[in-house]
Amino acid sequence: MTGGNSPEKNKTQRRGIAAWCFYDWANSAFPTVITTFVFAAYFTKAIAADEITGTAQWGYAISLSGLAVAVVAPLLGAVADFGGRRKPWIFAFTVICAVATALLWQAKPDVSFVFLALVLTAVANFAFEMAMVFYNAMLPDLASKDRIGRVSGWGWGLGYGGGLACLGLALVALVEAETPVFGLDKGQAEHLRATGPMVAMWIMVFAVPLFVWTPDRPSRGLRIGDAFRKGSSSLIDTLRRIREHKDIVRYLIARMIYTDGLNTLFAFGGIYAAGSFGMDFSELILFGIAINVTAGLGAAGFAWIDDRIGPKRTIQIAVIGLTVLGGALVVVEGKTLFWALALPLGIFVGPAQAASRSLMAHLAPAEIRTKMFGLYALSGKATAFIGPALLAWVTVASGSQRAGMATILVFFVVGLGLLSGVPDRRR
Repeated sequence: MTGGNSPEKNKTQRRGIAAWCFYDWANSAFPTVITTFVFAAYFTKAIAADEITGTAQWGYAISLSGLAVAVVAPLLGAVADFGGRRKPWIFAFTVICAVATALLWQAKPDVSFVFLALVLTAVANFAFEMAMVFYNAMLPDLASKDRIGRVSGWGWGLGYGGGLACLGLALVALVEAETPVFGLDKGQAEHLRATGPMVAMWIMVFAVPLFVWTPDRPSRGLRIGDAFRKGSSSLIDTLRRIREHKDIVRYLIARMIYTDGLNTLFAFGGIYAAGSFGMDFSELILFGIAINVTAGLGAAGFAWIDDRIGPKRTIQIAVIGLTVLGGALVVVEGKTLFWALALPLGIFVGPAQAASRSLMAHLAPAEIRTKMFGLYALSGKATAFIGPALLAWVTVASGSQRAGMATILVFFVVGLGLLSGVPDRRR
């Protein structure tokens, strides 16, 4: 998809890349509205028996779906490498995610709906993450090697924008509206339950450009059973000969560690802001929106830097920024200083994520790229429990939220050290 210079070919390439980036805008509504801000809070406050129990149940459901992704993603990635095409997989998992999300409308504010809400959320989250495996693997086929960084950054930036746009619409039309649209009954939490169908519709509508305009690899003509047999055999063979890909293994371990720190920062940032700086719910919503804005701007702004100095250096700059600002946030007092440090910290979150994707695109051999992005997904999930567990243990042992949050810095420093040994290879 990088050869040829005719105006028509270039126009088709640009349209395909724009449509690919727009898929991030489409699907980011799910983590923003459902698993982070609105439906997660509704579950813990209105469906679960109490907030403590609900928080634990929600955490278990998300963790189990992440574990399923870690197990399944490398296999299906290997299968897709033999089948050739990625878009059918993206379409299937996008539909599953949208349908499960739409069915959250059925989760009424009663403890008898706990199981239904958790199963639907876990299925939707699994499908969301699986679609991203095949979506990420398309990147190197769409962008030339000197543009991978900016295309990845544009996608991440649009993702933050799409998530915030959907969240804003949900807040104005449903959550905070004195009279929600369509006469929804607040007594039955219909204004909150309706965020499920709304997000589902958002995903399906804005995902259309990817399926219409973004080119895919041609099918290799293998039947699905043959592709599964060859894919599973190939995955086993790759794992046996993993030392032949030692640079990728080192990178995935480094990413696994600093991503643990990043995910823990996101999971507990609001809790820390509320507990140590006395922020109320409205302030937390404002803080969440603001840090997502700076993260999106950072992802888009660093996109050109990624292509200029390379994704490895971009990740290093981002993780160093996260370490320095995160360290300052652990010791400062007062809301003003918190805001002054937290918003710039967000600028480095987006580039750390976007450049991680582009570095994998440079490192992965073309013939096993989707399988490698499956392992990339595994590296983001396999040890996701360690960061929260260590933070919780240190918080309890020391009796200090600040001491617990400081454990995140360890993940950044160790991940940064391991990343230094990864070659700065461009595809």
